[in-house]
Amino acid sequence: MRISLTALSLSLCLSLTACNSGPAIEALKVSPPSQEITSSIVRPSVGVAIDQDAPPVRPSALAAAPRPAGPAQMQAGRVYGYNFRDADPVNFGPRTPQHHAVHGVDVSRWQGNIDWEKLRRYGANFAYIKATDGGDHLDPKFHENWRAADRAGIKRGAYHFFYWCRTAADQAEWFIRNVPKERGALPPVLDVEFNHQSNCKRRWSREDVLDKMQVFMDRLERHYGQRPIIYTAPDFYAAYLKGAFPNHPFWLRAVAEHPSKVYPGRNWVFWQYSGTGLSSAVSGNIDLNAFHGDEAEWWRWLGQVSG
Repeated sequence: MRISLTALSLSLCLSLTACNSGPAIEALKVSPPSQEITSSIVRPSVGVAIDQDAPPVRPSALAAAPRPAGPAQMQAGRVYGYNFRDADPVNFGPRTPQHHAVHGVDVSRWQGNIDWEKLRRYGANFAYIKATDGGDHLDPKFHENWRAADRAGIKRGAYHFFYWCRTAADQAEWFIRNVPKERGALPPVLDVEFNHQSNCKRRWSREDVLDKMQVFMDRLERHYGQRPIIYTAPDFYAAYLKGAFPNHPFWLRAVAEHPSKVYPGRNWVFWQYSGTGLSSAVSGNIDLNAFHGDEAEWWRWLGQVSG
């Protein structure tokens, strides 16, 4: 994300009920892409595609990974091990992302056409998919990705990039209008961070920021029956979120150091540890994430938040 998403015992601050399937979603008008630049991944050059199955250009910079399982080995309801490479691997010390059992990705239109079944075999057990930002932009790949990820057996959820010059109520209604309420979906995510390329230049007080976030998350929680997850980055967290929302789960971006160093004292559910992941299922880079707990805790958490 930024947009474009430990071996400590899992202590989640959720006490959620399962989300019942809602009525059929009426046909939605797909809006054209907004001019907001919301991706943390550098916008790819048009026409450039990377053959991830070819020998890497910088072999010393790529983390080796075993070959993913073939289609015949794919099974429903199982966790696939980490098989991604990284174009710019980081030494996280003794607590590496690979020590976590459950990995996933977050994607938006910048990933183009995704081979979701292959992505799952590479270790994408969950995916957060860019849905909306502001009050009038729907990612043009959202519905395609939403359906394809589900067909591939990937647990998926949707995220919203918050635009600070639009009311929180408007943005919540826009998200609800475009993101289906489905049993089994992961909790919705509110992505809050600085976007220095945004045309919204106003800087709000901490009180205003937290109030806007609360309005947005309360509306989503009432609609989906799931407490939203907060995604953020170190600079925004330090400015606004340190010590805030103790009863909400967090998804933390920490691509240079372990989250315990970047966000001391903050519990987290997901850790975004790389924006330079590589897989032949996607042309270019992809964000990589890890779930906090082990495999047993993963299934237990899913039972709590998605039924």
